[in-house]
Amino acid sequence: MVQERAGSGGTSSSRRSRTGAASRSVFHVPRGSPLWSRLGRSILIWLALMVVGLALGMAGYSAFEGMAWRDSFLNAAMILSGMGPVAELKTDAGKLFAGSYAIFSGLVIVLATGVVLSPIVQHVLHVFHADTEDDEKNP
Repeated sequence: MVQERAGSGGTSSSRRSRTGAASRSVFHVPRGSPLWSRLGRSILIWLALMVVGLALGMAGYSAFEGMAWRDSFLNAAMILSGMGPVAELKTDAGKLFAGSYAIFSGLVIVLATGVVLSPIVQHVLHVFHADTEDDEKNP
């Protein structure tokens, strides 16, 4: 148990390290923190991006290659996850679509990763007090 010194200006509820300095854990996030709502919103956006991307891929494979919906789902899911196509493509239009869809899928993965990680990065910067706004006001 760490005892507080009189006149240190700290409160009894603040966390103290072994040296007596106040610390704040990056990994402990209270229930009422705005991080949870931001993270939930980001995950919903990620889910919407994935569903829209998968639906576009399924529609394209079905239209350009004449695949059944199950085969279209398999190919779209494999490309969207970065694994590559499963079935051999037979038409030139299907090959052009597959190439375009692969580029689109790569961009969706990068975008979705940024959307999900942004609240976490913001929380870490907030914990370490990395505010550029304060630096500009107080030179």
